[in-house]
Amino acid sequence: MGKPSPQDRNLTWHYHEVTRDDRQKILGHRGATIWFTGLSGSGKSTVADAVASRLHDMGVLTAILDGDNIRHGLNSDLGFSPEDRTENIRRISEVAKLFTSFGVVNLLAFISPYRAGRDGARKIQEEGDFFEVYVKVPLDVAEDRDPKGLYRKARAGEIKSFTGIDAPYEEPENPELVLDTSKLSPGESAERVIAMLRQKGVIPAE
Repeated sequence: MGKPSPQDRNLTWHYHEVTRDDRQKILGHRGATIWFTGLSGSGKSTVADAVASRLHDMGVLTAILDGDNIRHGLNSDLGFSPEDRTENIRRISEVAKLFTSFGVVNLLAFISPYRAGRDGARKIQEEGDFFEVYVKVPLDVAEDRDPKGLYRKARAGEIKSFTGIDAPYEEPENPELVLDTSKLSPGESAERVIAMLRQKGVIPAE
């Protein structure tokens, strides 16, 4: 049996007087979702922080949605099975869509290992609102960094279904941007993201 539609549940979408365009006129920039994906230890959160800091200094309203932080609250009921990973990304995709509609440049740092989940996150947003950034790093570099000690635990069998070890990571096929953080510093990576946002018209040109 399929999932019931909103109509089946007697739900009606409510349109509000203040529109997205109204909010963006006040802010002076567009809302957008910047989705950082990559292995644990690739530098997703570090780069997202660097981008947010630069945008904040430019007067751009931002929000960071980080994988670990979201699992402390909104998705605290989910584990790391394929089904739970899929639901984790589905929920945060809807949150990202809301932030974008409010005119916020939201920066998401999620391993998001399945291509279908990331493609689904893109699909629910309007054209030009979603930007996939692949934070690419060789597995051995991510393991050497291992900032949370997770790879060590995974290799020891203490963590099961760990992405890159005994669970898959499906690389993006057509991301808007690829950042090799084994060669780029967080600052250099952030500048490339900022340049992309300017080129795409999300934030004003210099």
